[in-house]
Amino acid sequence: MTNQDQKLPEELAPPESVYDTDYETGQDNVDFLGLDLHNPVFFVSAAAILSFVIGALAFPDTAGVLLNGARDFTLNRFDWLFVITTNVAIFFCIAIGVSPLGRIRLGGPDARPEFSTKSWLSMLFSAGVGIGMIFYGAAEPMAYYTDWFGTPLDVEALTPEARRLAFSATIFHWGVTPWAVYAVVGLSLAFFTFNKGLPLTIRSAFYPILGERVWGWPGHLIDLVAVVATLFGLATSLGLGAKQAASGLTFLFGIDGGLGTQITLVAGITSLAIFSVVRGLDGGIKVLSNINIVIAICLLIFVVVAGPTADILKSYAPNAIAYVTDAARLSNWIGREDTEWFHGWTVFYWAWWISWSPFVGMFIARVSRGRTIREFLTAVLVIPVIVAVIWFSSFGVVAIEQVENNVGSLPDGISDVSLVLFQMLENLPFATVSSLLAITLLLVFFVTSSDSGSLVIDTITAGGKLHAPVPQRIFWATMEGLTAIVLLVGGGSAALTSLQSGAITAGLPFTLVLLACCFSLYRGLITENPKRAATA
Repeated sequence: MTNQDQKLPEELAPPESVYDTDYETGQDNVDFLGLDLHNPVFFVSAAAILSFVIGALAFPDTAGVLLNGARDFTLNRFDWLFVITTNVAIFFCIAIGVSPLGRIRLGGPDARPEFSTKSWLSMLFSAGVGIGMIFYGAAEPMAYYTDWFGTPLDVEALTPEARRLAFSATIFHWGVTPWAVYAVVGLSLAFFTFNKGLPLTIRSAFYPILGERVWGWPGHLIDLVAVVATLFGLATSLGLGAKQAASGLTFLFGIDGGLGTQITLVAGITSLAIFSVVRGLDGGIKVLSNINIVIAICLLIFVVVAGPTADILKSYAPNAIAYVTDAARLSNWIGREDTEWFHGWTVFYWAWWISWSPFVGMFIARVSRGRTIREFLTAVLVIPVIVAVIWFSSFGVVAIEQVENNVGSLPDGISDVSLVLFQMLENLPFATVSSLLAITLLLVFFVTSSDSGSLVIDTITAGGKLHAPVPQRIFWATMEGLTAIVLLVGGGSAALTSLQSGAITAGLPFTLVLLACCFSLYRGLITENPKRAATA
């Protein structure tokens, strides 16, 4: 064991600010077949996930029934908890950002960013919401407008009000809320690791509450919940990505996009993710994330230029205003008549974001050392809202205007939500090229999500070590792919519902962790001197 693995080096945690604990990073780890594994977090989480994978493959119909039953129970009993948790996260982040605590620098007053701002932001988006934005970019606004699966607030479909809510509800789901959830976890981990000298693992965020007990079973349970939630959240994204990529191949080349193709895609992309894992953070995720952003910008510019450009550009400001004005109504869960829509869309998203928060939070913590808290929160909360407004307005306006003008196949309705993007691009110039570009973007996002997810889960199951053996990350990248395959198989023809069920169920226990994390982070921040910890 190296000195770096025994405790974080001094440049990551100024000596005068660390907690007085005798715990050393990795002290509970065991050497197993050349691997460096935390006992019991690695073994319990690996056994639980392997049991699920084996059981679901052996009894796929039963797995589907159980997943859907767990989803229904969660939605009917705990929809309020998801809404309250996400709102608390938003208000907490705003309060911290505007307070003097926002001047605290992650890593201490002399810390400087490890990555350029461009690479930093690229990695945030590649790990955060990339696959989902491609999958739902055109489909979600159109679905709300046409009443494919209910309309927001039971508004009448195909009306001006339906069009307004189609965009405000979509941006509501993809705007500040997911990133506030990520920010709470990411800021907690970055602060307690880089400023307080604790291991980079979820349990460290609870040291102000649990004290030394955080290194025992209370901490083990927190990390176990984080691993399971992360794996199911990632598997949901990978499954969605596989479904859309398969649909695109069918649409373009007539290749069967059924379960076999989806499984092949998951396996192939998981293999590429493993290759990226071997290359490491700088040579893998960083490079691919920069490629992602370039491709995404090219696709966005193409859609804006090839589509109804004037209408797209004029939609940005009204859609942003509608998002702000409709947010309160969309957040309310009491006495709603659109319960099916609310559960199927909003609560699913909140659960998905929460289940992703250990993964995205730890990843953005890992790459955010040297940023002030205010800089961190501004980037993580404000910029994604701007991107969401531009992205969903651009793709959504094109899809909805094709419906209104009876262009192409979209006016016939949504037969497969994963096909909407390609059906929309079909009616623009250079349809084959743009569709291939979209598939490429989707697959590269797929790789970066799997790679960064395996990095995060491996860090947790290695007791917070930043440099665990590469085979451990390969193991978790493989498990992510297997879990995605299991959710696809277990869902059968309703695989999308099965993927959603997994994310919702896994997100429920982590809501309590997230709420406690807010309180614990506040207790930790007020012990820091913002003037001393800020930029010189």
